[in-house]
Amino acid sequence: MGYVFDFKSARQYDKWYQNPKNRFIADLEDQLLLRLLEPVRGERVLDIGCGTGRHLLIFLEKGLDVTGLDASPYMLDIARKKLGHRADLHQGLAEDLPFEDNSFNIATLITTLEFVDDAQKALEEACRVAKDRIFLGVLNRYAIKGIERRIKGIFSKSTYNRARFFSVWELKRHVRQILGKTPLRRGTVQHLPASLRKYTEHVERCSLVQKCPFGSFIGMAVTLVPRYRTQNIPIDYVHQPRRAAPELMKNRIEE
Repeated sequence: MGYVFDFKSARQYDKWYQNPKNRFIADLEDQLLLRLLEPVRGERVLDIGCGTGRHLLIFLEKGLDVTGLDASPYMLDIARKKLGHRADLHQGLAEDLPFEDNSFNIATLITTLEFVDDAQKALEEACRVAKDRIFLGVLNRYAIKGIERRIKGIFSKSTYNRARFFSVWELKRHVRQILGKTPLRRGTVQHLPASLRKYTEHVERCSLVQKCPFGSFIGMAVTLVPRYRTQNIPIDYVHQPRRAAPELMKNRIEE
């Protein structure tokens, strides 16, 4: 089992997003998610590692049928208070989803792969239960903010001590190992310090800038293309020697 958020960590996670100072960063991540994923009203979505339900609320606003799963009962308690009966919530592990194949149109893993034991298995499970698309949102190994978080974790206790950071190339490699050369789109946000948002807001929202692979948050939308397995069917075949026509044999004898 990977890192499971305890009561204190769950409350800190939720408060971080409620803090107005972090609203700009959260908005950038949300806009990247919606731009790459392009959810359609009525689609069924499973948010794996749904946390306190922040992304489930976004999907509800877009008219999606939402289901959430998280390993932390404390995260789910906060999510239930926010969502009530508007979402179907489950406690479980990303590497062993309690759902049938192709149960959802979309599966999302947003800041979830960082905290699981087996990222590859979690990705395989997401691909199994989704039939149209998956969305991956991870913290960037090569972003300035990502490096700062890891250094800070060396000297003080932090949730990021438990996190595994990814790069765009590493995430793409994981996807290709499972799905082959399936279509995908990706982007990153928060390239510059959040303290400069007054001057950098328009730059950060530029789609051209978001193509740069070094923003602190990576978003990747993957289209799931059906794959078919073929099997050779054995055919019983007995070789028989070819017999010459009687007329031909007769001519050869007469000669």
